[in-house]
Amino acid sequence: MNVQHFIQQYKKVWSELDELLIQFERKKRTVEATDIDRLSHLYKTASAHLAYAQTYYPNDEVKIVLNQLVSRAHHVLHSEQWKTSHRLGDFFKRHFVQMLVDRKGFILAALLLFIVGGFAGFFAVWTDPMNLYVVLPPEISNAVDPHRVGEGHDQLANATFSSEIMVNNIRVAILAFVAGITFGLLTIYLLVYNGLIIGALAALFWHSGMSYVFWAYILPHGIIELVAIFIAGGSGLYLGYRMIHPGPFTWKYRLLRTVKESALLLLGTIPLFVIAGLIEGYITPSTLSLEAKYIVAFATLIALGLYIWYGVVHNRNASVQQVKEHPEISRANNGSPHSKPILLQERQSHQSPPL
Repeated sequence: MNVQHFIQQYKKVWSELDELLIQFERKKRTVEATDIDRLSHLYKTASAHLAYAQTYYPNDEVKIVLNQLVSRAHHVLHSEQWKTSHRLGDFFKRHFVQMLVDRKGFILAALLLFIVGGFAGFFAVWTDPMNLYVVLPPEISNAVDPHRVGEGHDQLANATFSSEIMVNNIRVAILAFVAGITFGLLTIYLLVYNGLIIGALAALFWHSGMSYVFWAYILPHGIIELVAIFIAGGSGLYLGYRMIHPGPFTWKYRLLRTVKESALLLLGTIPLFVIAGLIEGYITPSTLSLEAKYIVAFATLIALGLYIWYGVVHNRNASVQQVKEHPEISRANNGSPHSKPILLQERQSHQSPPL
């Protein structure tokens, strides 16, 4: 249908939604349960109309009008939901996981860079242990002794030690993200260099026959810590990529949007660093057996996997449920070149709520 026919056919629906929104915005105390149900129905209907307009009338003013109407309705329906506690809970339950899925290519690239550095460091020290003093900074190479692992840990002030570790790791993650402004070059260096250190230390302990001990002290906190660093590094790599390849948008717009998205992804790593810091401050230096420490490491890996799995399944179910609730979205996209409903694409591109 042409745009005039489209407007004439659904103008009454939009007018009713506008009048109902005015009632909610001005006279909340007079609102009844039936009004809420009606508003929810009209909101879903108008959302489907917006999807249709975005597909077939992208340059017409009706798209702007519908977008404003749907935004108002969304705000009214979810004004309570987006209080701070609700926003944080929803962010970590749904949006953070979806962002991980969306940026998985860059996160995996960060992992690969770390592995490359790790293999390089391991090979360098494995072929000649004296290369340890070339690869590692003096404060690490002069202090490490495979046969004295665990000594003095009972004298650590665990709370202070844990806090220092958390602050340091968060600083590294922020640096890896901000380094993306160098077109990702400094981020690449940081990832490779951190891998180089771990690889060199692993080779040193291997030469000493202490590999089992080494990984028992690294993995309990290291799994969560490294995952968080890979996420931060992936954010920096994505920022660098978008600075080089902004796509169909202006360079400034793409940069600002990418910084916002990547900053939210970085924000999601803070709880991971907190957990890693607590483990490194209290469990890693403890008198627990090496086997118990490996069990802790395995438990952290399982917990991370379950968290991501839950978020992916939850997001998938939410998308399916939305299509079931108003199938007009699917019908509105018949003949569209997009593989997903337009409305869902729009929701995904703006799914990270302001915190």
